[in-house]
Amino acid sequence: MTAIFRGPITGPKAFAIFSSFFVVIIAVNIVLAVQAVRTFPGLEVKNSYVASQTFDAERRAQEALRWTAGAQIEAGELILTLESLDGRPVADAEVAAVLGRATVRDADQVPEFIFDGADWRAPVNVGPGQWHLALDLRAADGTAFRQRLDILVE
Repeated sequence: MTAIFRGPITGPKAFAIFSSFFVVIIAVNIVLAVQAVRTFPGLEVKNSYVASQTFDAERRAQEALRWTAGAQIEAGELILTLESLDGRPVADAEVAAVLGRATVRDADQVPEFIFDGADWRAPVNVGPGQWHLALDLRAADGTAFRQRLDILVE
C-alpha cells in the first residue's frame, strides 16, 4: 500500500477523499453536458407560438382525410402503407419523408418513394435499432398529413 492509505484518517486525508468524490462527479457531469449539447439535433419549429396558431385547424383537416399510415423496413427497403378510410391504398398523395435516428441527424435519409399499386416503397440503408420516419404528405386537394412512425429494425 502507498503511504497515503496507511494510518488513521486525518483532516487532510478526509478532505482529499471528500474533494476527490466531488471532482469525479463534476467531471462526469461536464462530459455528459458536452455530449448532450454536441448531439442535440435542433428545434422542431423556430417559434412555437406562431406554429400553435394554426395547429388545431391543420389537425382537423388531417383528421378529415381519415388516412392510416404504417411503415416497416424489409431487406433494405422502406415500405410505407397509406390507406384511406375504406382500406384502399392512397395513390394520389405527394409523399415526402425523413428517416433517421431519434438523437442524431448524421444518419438521416430522404427516401425516394415509388408507388407499386399497393404501397409506397423506397430503398434505404439502415442498421439495426430504432428508426423514426417523419412523414410530410399532401393530399390531392393540398391538405397536409404529418405523422411520425417508429420502426424497429432487427
